[in-house]
Amino acid sequence: MDNEFIDISTSLKLQLGYGIGHILNDVCASLWFTYFLVYFKLVLEFSNVQSGTLMLVGQMVDALATPFIGYHSDHTDNFWSAKYGRRKLWHLFGTICVVTSFPFIFSECVGCSLTHRWAQMYYFAAFIVIFQIEWAAVQISHLSLIPELAQDDHTRTHLTAIRYAFTVFSNLLVYIATWIILHITGECDKKQVGPSDSWKFRHIVFIVMGVGTIASLLFHLSVKETQNARSRQVLIDAEESGAHNLFIRKPLLYQVAGVYMSTRLVVNLSQVLIPLYLHLTLGLAARALAAIPLALYIGSLTAAGFQRLAPRSFSRKINYFFGSTCAMAGFVWIYFGSDHNYKEYFIYLVALFIGFGGAVMLVTSLALTADLIGERTEASAFVYGLMSFSDKLSCGLAIALVQTYADGAESTYYRNALVWVCGVATITGLIFTLLLPKFQTDALVLNDGAADSNTEDATSAPIDNI
Repeated sequence: MDNEFIDISTSLKLQLGYGIGHILNDVCASLWFTYFLVYFKLVLEFSNVQSGTLMLVGQMVDALATPFIGYHSDHTDNFWSAKYGRRKLWHLFGTICVVTSFPFIFSECVGCSLTHRWAQMYYFAAFIVIFQIEWAAVQISHLSLIPELAQDDHTRTHLTAIRYAFTVFSNLLVYIATWIILHITGECDKKQVGPSDSWKFRHIVFIVMGVGTIASLLFHLSVKETQNARSRQVLIDAEESGAHNLFIRKPLLYQVAGVYMSTRLVVNLSQVLIPLYLHLTLGLAARALAAIPLALYIGSLTAAGFQRLAPRSFSRKINYFFGSTCAMAGFVWIYFGSDHNYKEYFIYLVALFIGFGGAVMLVTSLALTADLIGERTEASAFVYGLMSFSDKLSCGLAIALVQTYADGAESTYYRNALVWVCGVATITGLIFTLLLPKFQTDALVLNDGAADSNTEDATSAPIDNI
């Protein structure tokens, strides 16, 4: 089966084509995590509990949808999947629904803007549910292409780094567009965000989603999914070997999920809470809501280059330790920083630390997940779905819990929430990673009594860089 894999290391077109396939999802996720609470609390003037509840609804729907979509993505076998590719088919369906639902989330309630806030929540919740289900379809189908396009772990890490580099590009696009819109339409250096800025967020959404839609189209034109005989064979393999059940029964799955969940808590919650920390704790103007997240992702872009150039001798544990140390340094600095120089200058350095560290941690956790899957690509979407389930549910609950106690809290509330929640998650992820044993890609799922005798011939070289 080795010749079924595409030599992605020599195909620049395929690398770039794959990388841009998640830009639409990434710009939507950047807006969702960075500006959702800002928009609903400061622009639409929802309460902290109401805005937190809406975000929790979205995260829970996403969490529940991902394993379901992952399982059915692995088992899709029909005329259209045979012709187009099962992963790309799910990607296309999700893209269409994301484009038609997300703009309504960052717009005033159409025809109901004067109704009670709790009534408007049903309107926004409907679009949030549609968006989150289809966002998960794009995410899982795109991630599950990695083990199918690349065979060895170093190439998978390279492909994951390319994917994350475009994620960083997407976030940079969002923050640059936000800074430009806020800068040319008002006194962003002096004023804070308020209800009069609703149309600005709407324009930002249309601009970045336009770029994301074009990128998705180019992805579908440039990436050819391996299909036909191989696709049908892995479906047969999944049924015969019971790969999904074997993964569920392996404790290592849950340990890797712990790494991924903790990492996502660090990355996503820092993205959510930093704008509120800047606005409510430090009292910075609207410009900071774009400039400092921009610095955060410049740090992330640097990390993507670091991962690409890191020698093969660098183990997953060394990479994760280095990333978590950088992120933790940023959170400690936030806890103690408050003077004028910190607000004007050092806050950007703090953002670079957190962005760099979080990116290294995230790329490493995704590479660990690809290592966990190994040759068993028939269950890749299911495994990524389980990882995403733990991520989305934990993030949603954490954000809702933070927002529940935010009303009437002191100005330092978001500083403390950011430092303690993200700091504990960083330490937890590091502990999970350091406790990971060396494992073999196929031995994870195949060294089981239920496996057939043919598995003895499978490639099972140990992953020495764990």
